[in-house]
Amino acid sequence: MSKLDKSKDLDLPASEREFLFEAIQQYAEDFLKQLPQQKAYVANSYNATDADAFFEINGDTKPINKILDVIKERVDGTGLNPASGGHLGYIPGGGIYTSSLGDYIAAVTNRYASVFYASPGAVRIENALISWAAKQVGYKQHFGGNITSGGSMANLIALYTAKTAKKIKCNNIATSVIYTTTQSHHSVYKALRLLGLDECVIRYIALDVDFKMNVGALKKTISQDKKNKLTPFLIIANAGSTDVGAVDDMPNIALIAEKENLWLHVDAAYGGFFVLTNYGKKTLKGLNLADSVVMDPHKSLFLPYGTGMVLVKKVQHLLEANSYEASYMQDTKHHNQEYSPTELSPEMSRNFRGLRMWLPLKLHGIKPFVDCLNEKIELTRYFCKELQKLGFELGNNPQLTVVIYRYKPKKGKAEIFNRNLLKRIQEDGRVFISSTEIHAVFWLRIAILSFRTHQKEIDILLSLLRKETQGR
Repeated sequence: MSKLDKSKDLDLPASEREFLFEAIQQYAEDFLKQLPQQKAYVANSYNATDADAFFEINGDTKPINKILDVIKERVDGTGLNPASGGHLGYIPGGGIYTSSLGDYIAAVTNRYASVFYASPGAVRIENALISWAAKQVGYKQHFGGNITSGGSMANLIALYTAKTAKKIKCNNIATSVIYTTTQSHHSVYKALRLLGLDECVIRYIALDVDFKMNVGALKKTISQDKKNKLTPFLIIANAGSTDVGAVDDMPNIALIAEKENLWLHVDAAYGGFFVLTNYGKKTLKGLNLADSVVMDPHKSLFLPYGTGMVLVKKVQHLLEANSYEASYMQDTKHHNQEYSPTELSPEMSRNFRGLRMWLPLKLHGIKPFVDCLNEKIELTRYFCKELQKLGFELGNNPQLTVVIYRYKPKKGKAEIFNRNLLKRIQEDGRVFISSTEIHAVFWLRIAILSFRTHQKEIDILLSLLRKETQGR
């Protein structure tokens, strides 16, 4: 072999590809078959072991069976298991199997899905997904969007687009005002900081009893700011907050935004795809009135982590914020039948993300996704009903599938009791729940969203709660 042919070592022959694929496929099958018996959380797996030295890159080669053994023990056997139906904490990710097949095809073929000129088919698939999602939201025409790595990047794109559209510059940033609530996700605040918008005046609008933005307080605050010669420019609302699942009053907030010429951004990363259900259409009424919306398919469409989406009502705003030209890309100008992802986002090099979403929707249709979302809504109602029978207090009236709750013992402090209760449930490991703190009150928290979560998992949690609170 010539020295110039050494790179061929990375281009595996068919026999070796088949051997590796068979080993990995078998690993995946074993993982899925054993999943119902696996814990949702392994509490005692954080300390390093000798096996972790295997992770180091030192030039040595290892056989695939040894590599998979270590992955099984030290990756898939540690911490939180997001593939488990017992994952009821945070906002569960999905990971439907057919999505992984889309990722496999995308990785093997390695389509450059950023530019229409390079891969018109891939870009058309992603644009078709944007079109479908936007129409579910209620956008009619001239909209645009991008499939992102998650809600954080989606929020960043949306807020930068708002900044550009409203002409927020160094000379007016200190007098520009943003309106939000303490229920906004921390990725929103991170995006504001990255964009320099943390130098704006940021108003945290009061919440009502269900942790929704108080519309009256919003209207009053905007009026006062205008009297003080400030310039309101952005409202950030929630359509399913991560903390408690709160859905803000979007129709009335949108009326204020339109009257005052403010950009309305809605973070629907968790709740957005509930619009596929009849209940969700009513609960998320007004989503179509937002100037920008964030939705995460890796949440309420059950796809693997790394799948977000931003939608903007007017595609021109996205183009003005993100489109750039470079001389070495001049050939692409001759093929611009559709917008390219790189024109609508900060990313240039990116994988063909859309296939992991498009393939499942084409294989399964939409009905199984709707059925799954409806099941989660019903499970939430069931959980709340049974929870109250056990004497637990609900923190609010759940609007989607997140519930905050706590137990008030007859003796002792409620916070200490509930912290210990959380610890014991996590140590049991069959199900995993999380916690939150709102207005200095500690709450247990459950998010029912995994496509593998059914009544069995909810009953396991209820049984644990019953056992831990009996006679207390």
